Amino acid sequence: MALRMCPHGYRQPLISAVSFTKSASRSFRFSVRSSIPESGQSRKLVLEVKEKLAKDYRSLPLGKYGRDDEEMILWFLKDRRFSVDEAVGKLTKAIKWRQEFGMSELTEEKVKRVAETGKSYVHDSFDVNGRPVLLVVASNHFPGVHDPEDDQKLCAFLIEKALRMLPPGKDDILGIVDLRNFGPANADLKFLTFLFDVFYYYYPKRLGEVLFVEAPFVFQPVWQLAKPLLKSYASLVRFCSVETVRKEYFTEETVPTIFKN
Repeated sequence: MALRMCPHGYRQPLISAVSFTKSASRSFRFSVRSSIPESGQSRKLVLEVKEKLAKDYRSLPLGKYGRDDEEMILWFLKDRRFSVDEAVGKLTKAIKWRQEFGMSELTEEKVKRVAETGKSYVHDSFDVNGRPVLLVVASNHFPGVHDPEDDQKLCAFLIEKALRMLPPGKDDILGIVDLRNFGPANADLKFLTFLFDVFYYYYPKRLGEVLFVEAPFVFQPVWQLAKPLLKSYASLVRFCSVETVRKEYFTEETVPTIFKN
């Protein structure tokens, strides 16, 4: 692992940001792949999880994102290194959350009022690595203006929207947090923790990288408080400049409008 510094003279804020180097990322991916059993064995483990869920959690729903969703079961097995018991535990928590949170009822219309603030949206182009992009404009977020649950529902809705855009062969998305003009009035530790918890518990390994763009000094105390709460996901964060976003993550045609010259 190594510190990631941004080029072109951008001065990194006094914040500890650690992320994978390319070589470390390759090693990490190799170690995960090497633990994956053969397809026949994977199929047996999927069926074993289904049987356990059917026996011990009969009240959980069936169908897409339900206890018999084999694609979802396989993904959680991969996340838990094919430990059946761990996958069952994490899956039941995720399925119950989807029920309680009302994920199946979320629509563009239901999140429209909060979405119109421009605080978060899914970019209409992929990054250079072919990943869907979820953008957060921190300066448009004011805790207390909207019900926190409405903010959370917008977040969850946009995550699923981005995941539906995944092209074949891609598993994760890129998150970008625009911190320009961020001030104390925009600070929301509870929401930031919610965002990363959602990915950790309910959408494991779906967040490939998070860019914190042009983080001002005033963001430092927020990050120092948030970092310990983000678990391993803190290592996915990269602090960088707008120029880095433009040159390393997009082409001239696909760069988000807010980052164009």
